[in-house]
Amino acid sequence: MTDVAKPARTQLRVGRLVKAHGLKGALKIELYTDDPDGRFAPGSTFTLQVPESSPWHGRPLTVREFRWMNSHPVAFFEGVEDRSAAEELVKAILWIDEDAAASVVEDDAWYDHQLIGLDVVRDDAVVGKVARVDHFPAQDLLAVTTPGGEEILVPFVKAIVPEVDVEAGRVVVTPPPGLFEELPGDDKDDERAESPGAGSPGAEPDTGEADEDHTDDDADTAGR
Repeated sequence: MTDVAKPARTQLRVGRLVKAHGLKGALKIELYTDDPDGRFAPGSTFTLQVPESSPWHGRPLTVREFRWMNSHPVAFFEGVEDRSAAEELVKAILWIDEDAAASVVEDDAWYDHQLIGLDVVRDDAVVGKVARVDHFPAQDLLAVTTPGGEEILVPFVKAIVPEVDVEAGRVVVTPPPGLFEELPGDDKDDERAESPGAGSPGAEPDTGEADEDHTDDDADTAGR
């Protein structure tokens, strides 16, 4: 009888433990999921990517409690009771087995890894690429890297991101004025703010002499 090879297990990266928080074993999480409250529900168990020298190598990690603290996702895990234990897990990457039933793509729902690397298109022109997805309680943000290396944070809402086409490899954006470019007049305002005597028409440039005299007066006063 020939053994039938089992299909390779598909896993999804859902987070990275970045920092110990407090004294009771909590850890701040860098999220790679669009459903943090669901993925980190109590009882959720992860496979850990850690060095072989780590005491957690080959061990699963189970969520005891998940909460938001000052807009930062924080979790408590089984077997992590204090700060020292939490620090052993810093930089660990959390993976879960992809559920075949949950892998069916819903309307307007994507995994972070499906979005990262997509072209960002505005008026049929590519204006950047999605570098990551930032998750916050109020809304998600797409971090877009422009061809010039600048990072733009785009609110991931229907009004600004009306279309996501994973198969075509693009995200269509309709950003408000000023998000991807400077508005007319911005440069002039900056020049006025930097020019000598700005705000005082006809004023002489400041030579610094008044400051020197004032410094000398202070020195004389201090010596009296």
